[in-house]
Amino acid sequence: QVQLVESGGGLVQAGGSLRLSCAASGRTFSMYVMGWFRQAPGKEREFLAAIRWSGGRTSYGDSVKGRFTISRDNAKNTVYLQMNSLTPEDTAVYYCAATQVTYGSGIYYGRNYDYWGQGTQVTVSS
Repeated sequence: QVQLVESGGGLVQAGGSLRLSCAASGRTFSMYVMGWFRQAPGKEREFLAAIRWSGGRTSYGDSVKGRFTISRDNAKNTVYLQMNSLTPEDTAVYYCAATQVTYGSGIYYGRNYDYWGQGTQVTVSS
């Protein structure tokens, strides 16, 4: 069993930054891909970023490319999402997730992820 716990959400002004953390436990993650998604009220879940635990290969969604950075700390079994230049449109609940799917087009779809955190709220004020 895999447990994922997000933290770091909160209220920030437009133009500000936040760093989200996702602490993983329960399994060895060397074969996993870790992803970040978000969901705003009335909107579909959106892929933000993914990182392959082994090797650190990354991918980003178009809406966050150049503003958000995903990284991992192997020693702490933690994945991070650094978010810069935030706008009110970034307001959502942010989730981290884990999958064993082969790193490829499948990582963009939430349905391919087996484990999810509880989510953390990010609110960006104008």
